[in-house]
Amino acid sequence: MKYCGSLYVVDDAQRTKQFYKDLFGLRVIQDFGANFVMTGGISFQTRDSWKTFIHKENEDIVYGGCDGEIYFETDDMDGFVELLKNHDDIQYVHPLQTHDWGQRGIRFYDPDHHIIEVGEKLSCVVKRFYQEGMSVDEISKKTMLSAKIVERLMKK
Repeated sequence: MKYCGSLYVVDDAQRTKQFYKDLFGLRVIQDFGANFVMTGGISFQTRDSWKTFIHKENEDIVYGGCDGEIYFETDDMDGFVELLKNHDDIQYVHPLQTHDWGQRGIRFYDPDHHIIEVGEKLSCVVKRFYQEGMSVDEISKKTMLSAKIVERLMKK
């Protein structure tokens, strides 16, 4: 058995392709019309085709559940936040925040109301803490990563 990825249902394939291209630089690697796969292995399926696969009606397929997210990481969190500011149609779950372990992240919705999180790469968090004068042990305690992993991330 092998896990092969996740699929998200959308109303407008072209709108979805453009959204993920503009914000994340993803491109379509397989296009079957009603179903397409983008770089990273994320798959999308149009609602009209999906409902036939699962033998449901339009009203049975509900967007906006707060029970999952599509997760991305960036090594330029500030640059990504600036990119989002150029898209006035973005609806935020929450603004940029810093988690207890020091990683910064932001959550917002895609056009079909799937939650997307963009988080700062942990290697960037570790390097930022080191540049601020924290020791390996202090970084390890703050991030909950082992000192060995902190040292490895500092070398990246």
